Amino acid sequence: SRNLARFLRGCREAALLGATAGPAIMAAIAEDAAGQNVTRAVVMDATASEMTDAALDWIMSYLRGLLRRENRALLDRRYSAGYGDFLLENQRSLYRLLQLDRFGVTLTESCLLVPEKSVTAVTGILAAAS
Repeated sequence: SRNLARFLRGCREAALLGATAGPAIMAAIAEDAAGQNVTRAVVMDATASEMTDAALDWIMSYLRGLLRRENRALLDRRYSAGYGDFLLENQRSLYRLLQLDRFGVTLTESCLLVPEKSVTAVTGILAAAS
């Protein structure tokens, strides 16, 4: 991915990130959506998305603290497979490297993560200033 290479320009290392809201909330969403509580399902779906994004934010914040001790820094943003020219097929490598199967996450043949509210990302690590 040229865009990912540009995004990571100046970084000598990268951090791979992964998070999931888990299967329980997805089951609850499906149950409510199939029943009489569609409004609740929509609210839970949005909440699950926010939870997953917040989990990545927390991981990045934690990494920032660790890296600061070494006079290194994490980029402010992250880049996910399926964005721009970073093909979704790259999800296979991220899934394998992060060992997401240990957390109950599976990968479909079309490279989608299950449960649906699961995500992977890449961010860069900047070396200490000389």
